[in-house]
Amino acid sequence: SNGYPAISPPWGTLTAIDLNTGKHLWQKPLGEFKELTARGIPQTGTENYGGPVITAGGLLFIAATKDGMFRAFDKKTGNLLWETELPAAGFATPSTYQVNGKQYIVIACGGTKLGTKKGDSYVAYALK
Repeated sequence: SNGYPAISPPWGTLTAIDLNTGKHLWQKPLGEFKELTARGIPQTGTENYGGPVITAGGLLFIAATKDGMFRAFDKKTGNLLWETELPAAGFATPSTYQVNGKQYIVIACGGTKLGTKKGDSYVAYALK
């Protein structure tokens, strides 16, 4: 009745699988309903659209969630290392590129899916 999925959380996850063995290495809820977190409910995950990109240094970047966040995880452990709110949800797979020896991550922020606000921008972040 409140618009949340009718099944028990997590409602969206990020899962690392060893493709050589098929073994699940780790799994984390991906995304949150901030109003539920504020009420003390652990991160539930949200429906997500878009994949991750992984850098040679082992950083996994993904947006893909209704909450409009862009996150970086440690590829080996799944630990959240960084997150920031985008101007609109990024339902896309990020890209990485390099200019003059500096690496960047860019994500399209179009929103509109799942009732999120509409956006029309690309946001790029430089890696140190």
